[in-house]
Amino acid sequence: MRKTFLLLLIFIFASCSYLPFTKKKDDAAAPKDTGTKKTAKTDKKAEKIEKIEEKDPKPGDIKAIDGVEYIYASNRRYMLTPYDPEYVWTRKDQFTPRIGEALLSGGTASKKERDEMEKRIAKLEEDLKKKGIAPYMVYPQQMGAMPSGMGFMPSFPLIAFNYPSPKMKRRVIVMPFVDQSNYKEEGLGELATKRLISRLENTNAIICIDPNVLNIQGVLTDPANLKILNELYGIQAVIKGALSDVYTSSSKIEGKEERQTSFAMSKISLEVYNTDTSTILKQLSGRNPISLTRERGDMSSEKSKMKAIDLSVEIIAEDLLKAILTLDWHGRIASIENGKVYINAGRLSGLEKGSTLEVYSIGEQVIDARTKTPLGMIKGGFKGELEVAELFGVDASWAKIKKGGNFSPTDLVYFQK
Repeated sequence: MRKTFLLLLIFIFASCSYLPFTKKKDDAAAPKDTGTKKTAKTDKKAEKIEKIEEKDPKPGDIKAIDGVEYIYASNRRYMLTPYDPEYVWTRKDQFTPRIGEALLSGGTASKKERDEMEKRIAKLEEDLKKKGIAPYMVYPQQMGAMPSGMGFMPSFPLIAFNYPSPKMKRRVIVMPFVDQSNYKEEGLGELATKRLISRLENTNAIICIDPNVLNIQGVLTDPANLKILNELYGIQAVIKGALSDVYTSSSKIEGKEERQTSFAMSKISLEVYNTDTSTILKQLSGRNPISLTRERGDMSSEKSKMKAIDLSVEIIAEDLLKAILTLDWHGRIASIENGKVYINAGRLSGLEKGSTLEVYSIGEQVIDARTKTPLGMIKGGFKGELEVAELFGVDASWAKIKKGGNFSPTDLVYFQK
């Protein structure tokens, strides 16, 4: 009986496996007319792609047009000119991320770390309010990788700017920063000076001149000295800076390893003097976002202060560069010997062999009759043209006379546009 039952059971399973009215899933799904069905499927897929492409792009989206990649990023002209959108498609190779944009996607933080950081920032802001200082806007959600740049930020993208014509480097003097912080013994003012000089020179648009090598007596920003710097040394601007409002906040996060976490903030103020008019061209100030200065472990307080200074410099660097590049470039005839006209500018300034220079005598300062403020120096009498024949030294050249004559070492040379 038992054998009979087993045989019956085997027979039932076998018959179910080969029932004629059952079909395999593949056979049931297989199209009868493959050509028509595939076309329908392809059309549906294309419609789906089109619908996705019709959706509004999100910041950070990337697309390729004719082999060129574009990124959907914030518009730098937004709020500056009418009707400009907040986000635009920008060529990826010409895109420069802002602080807190794109570069902050390099890491994430736990909820505990975010909460701890927000507490530290809130405490620091409260301390600042008690001292009567308005804190810079902070971004507590930005816990990603630290943007790069100078010092602890070794590869921050250079400032994006449209180079004026001609592409001649402007000469500037960055005076030692006045340290108005409570950490004068740490030499933070000197650090801020070096950071700004490094940032400007890394743009390849600025030459920073050491004021100690110039034979200038008295205060550099005096009108008489600014005139000498302009006419004699070809220096377009003098930058006077101050470092202030440097504060730090440190705490230890409980866990497997107790490590000190620090945040810091600083403020950098600049006055940019135009040596042509002997007046202040621009006043700038920048305070760093606190949340981006986080440092852990040994010496975290010192590291966060350095990072704060770097970020403060970064915030004002673009506006500073644009202000300097609005100033007209000129050089000067250094000497004339045996038919060779030597110029106090060369390879470093951007001159090339074959460049044409126009020679003018020193002009006069134009004064606004109503406001009594100087408007700038007009060019003197046109004397002729020079053609750069050879570049030598660090930043010097000699030229042959192309047109005119009666040149003298007091004459100024301008790049022929």
